[in-house]
Amino acid sequence: MRMRGRVGLLSAAALAAAPLAVWAWPDDDPDGPDGPALVPTDLRERDPKATAEARRVYALLAGAENAARRGRPSRTVIGQHVELHNERYNKRYGDYAGTKPPGYYYRKVRDITGRLPGFVELDLGPGYDQPGWAVGEARPYSRAWPSCRRMWGYTNDAMDLAVGVWAGLPQSAAVRRDCSSGGAAAPLPENGGGPSGLVGFSFHQPYPGSPVKGFRQTMHRNSPGATDPDWFRRVITPGTTEHQALLLDLAFLADHLGHLADQGVPVLLRPYHEMNTTPGRGFWWAGQDPAAFHRLWRLTYDFLVHRRGLHHLIFVWAPNSWDGTYGHEPRAYYPGGRYVDVVGVDDYSDSPARPFGGGAWTGVWYRGLERYRRPRAVTESFHVPLSAAQPDTLAETPWVLWTVWGQSLSYQNLSEPWLKNPTEDVKRTYYSSRVITSQAFR
Repeated sequence: MRMRGRVGLLSAAALAAAPLAVWAWPDDDPDGPDGPALVPTDLRERDPKATAEARRVYALLAGAENAARRGRPSRTVIGQHVELHNERYNKRYGDYAGTKPPGYYYRKVRDITGRLPGFVELDLGPGYDQPGWAVGEARPYSRAWPSCRRMWGYTNDAMDLAVGVWAGLPQSAAVRRDCSSGGAAAPLPENGGGPSGLVGFSFHQPYPGSPVKGFRQTMHRNSPGATDPDWFRRVITPGTTEHQALLLDLAFLADHLGHLADQGVPVLLRPYHEMNTTPGRGFWWAGQDPAAFHRLWRLTYDFLVHRRGLHHLIFVWAPNSWDGTYGHEPRAYYPGGRYVDVVGVDDYSDSPARPFGGGAWTGVWYRGLERYRRPRAVTESFHVPLSAAQPDTLAETPWVLWTVWGQSLSYQNLSEPWLKNPTEDVKRTYYSSRVITSQAFR
């Protein structure tokens, strides 16, 4: 089966002999009354106007999930989160001292394994300690936002890399000049000029109304909600100053996502993650009354889908691992199937050597997400799924998607040795027959 967008062509021809062809539509044969509870296979059940590209990406994930629920062979798309703002501007970030070219940790996978991830997640937030929402060089989709601002060029990188992963980034198109960095070269990692995988976005959104955009401003303890218990209610109440600030943030997000819609790039969007953390310890949206969180999620959904007409989105709900300390059981925070396509977990509660609960690594979270009847993903992890300590992770917990967080792919620091993935484990994962890398999308 082929998938054609406005900027690229994806084909399953390279996997014709594989057990699970990448773009094969899942079968819909019914199970008996004692069969597994399967997930919906057509994105139009949630969004009747969903684009063909988004429907096929969702069908890939749903097909893998249903295969696993039926006890059949399934495969996991291996992903890599790329923190472009840290790569570009943080000299202490990563596996060597100094700033990195944009997309460094996308390229790093290929440096280690000779292959690229099958999924890349980027971020339009949080900014890098600069005022306002801004962009690097103004583009047609970003003229509403201040341009050529220092340390904002990474937003252009995010757009270009997203299109490049979906459609292909040849070397001739990979070198650009960034006016927000004084015209310095901002080369993106070429990937051979062909489609290379799926694209996702998180949105580490600083609190609405924050005059400075940066990671500090995403945290509850640094938001007005830390001292004003009524602040969050005003954020989700139309007509308030705080609500208008929220809509401004969502407009920044929507303008950039709209560009990807125009380019035919479907996006797995993961907003307001880790909402189930202990009150006061996580992001400004976390630890709130569940009904208030539902309101935030649904008004964001309505703004993007109905108000801005973005139908290329696949919505990902991702609580923190609920170990009873930092994260708590997330069920009360689930916005409902009308607003969510994929469920995931940000797993920082255990490691391959020390699985939480004493059973299979990630098993507690995998079983806990089954009830939602949605494809299940590890949306953040310091670790690759397959290691010497846990070589059977994907056989025991066949997640549809697994995303490694940024620098943890190869970061080495004596004070944080658990962040390091041994080269052998990265290769073990990327060479596994249970894993879908970029090669499958060519």
